[in-house]
Amino acid sequence: MIGFLASIGALFIAFLAALGRIASFAVQALAAAVTPPFFPRLILRQIVDIGYFSLPVVGLTAIFTGMVLALQSYTGFSRFNAESAVATVVVLSVTRELGPVIAGLMVAGRVGAAMAAEIGTMRVTDQIDALTTLSTDPLRYLVLPRLVAGFVALPFLVLVADIIGVFGGFLVGTYKLNFNPVSYLTQTGQHLETMDVVSGLVKAAVFGFVVTLMGCYHGYQSRGGAAGVGQATTYAVVSASILILLLDYVLTAVFFAK
Repeated sequence: MIGFLASIGALFIAFLAALGRIASFAVQALAAAVTPPFFPRLILRQIVDIGYFSLPVVGLTAIFTGMVLALQSYTGFSRFNAESAVATVVVLSVTRELGPVIAGLMVAGRVGAAMAAEIGTMRVTDQIDALTTLSTDPLRYLVLPRLVAGFVALPFLVLVADIIGVFGGFLVGTYKLNFNPVSYLTQTGQHLETMDVVSGLVKAAVFGFVVTLMGCYHGYQSRGGAAGVGQATTYAVVSASILILLLDYVLTAVFFAK
């Protein structure tokens, strides 16, 4: 019994230590934003990479999510003669939850893995040490632009995903389920509130920061050559995905708990 409790305590202490290292890493990177030099071109490049180049995968995922959501909602609501609620369910689900969560997970798989691999390769090939030798702060040059870009780009990406997802539900609702297009759009607008969209965008900003932080942290801490880079990539995607789902619940409770 004592050994079992000791193992649980050791895991909890290791978790707290890892959390402290990540928090310290984030604080050190953000502290670099207070003083010059700044690298606006690097931030803009990362915004394009995270936002623009992620549009195809996020848009494709969003439209099929909206279509499936409309179809499944109609199947369930038809048992209770509540088919008219399909438009409301689609728009609220996409803007509040599915838009930011799915976009965050897709970006974690695409961008988080790429960041961990890129920075991890720089670490194991001593390029980060070379930056330090040249009096360039690696956190300011490599990490800070990615954190800022993730925080800024993902809300815009989620806004586009919301529009595409709702449009996917509209397509299924009008062409397959035979809803009246005007009635569907009217009901969508009547039940959508500003807080529904704002909460999703706030989640997106937090998720963007988390995804880039996990990618940069695990890449920056990678060791052991190619195997270490592969392990860092895996850790970045898995940890970012878990944190997205965890923070989604926390933020939902903050915005909508009564």
